Amino acid sequence: MSRARQPGVSEEPAIAALDAEGPAAPPRRNGELVFEAPWESRLFGLTLSLHRAGLFAWEEFRALLVAEIRAWEATGHPQAEWSYYQRWQAAFEALLAAKGLCAPPELERRMRAFAARPGGHDHSPRGG
Repeated sequence: MSRARQPGVSEEPAIAALDAEGPAAPPRRNGELVFEAPWESRLFGLTLSLHRAGLFAWEEFRALLVAEIRAWEATGHPQAEWSYYQRWQAAFEALLAAKGLCAPPELERRMRAFAARPGGHDHSPRGG
């Protein structure tokens, strides 16, 4: 299915728009982005890909991410439970639904199917 590029969606790579500081700033070490698990980098890449395809403006996603982070902070969770990319995932899922790209029931179905795959199916070069 082909989707038209949305007005106001920049051709510029979203990575240049990533916050360096503040609530939406992704984890970094020595200036480089840090991913603690493969799913985090995949989610990051998927988000950038959809943005670059013109399906949403970066600021739309950023606003949802900041809102998710603030909502999590407002609930008083222990810091030990913090996961930046879980907040990113929640914002991404909200964006998919708001844009009509993937409704929550379809997303849930796809997540269940993905989770049911046999172990070692990570698309690694070694066939893992």
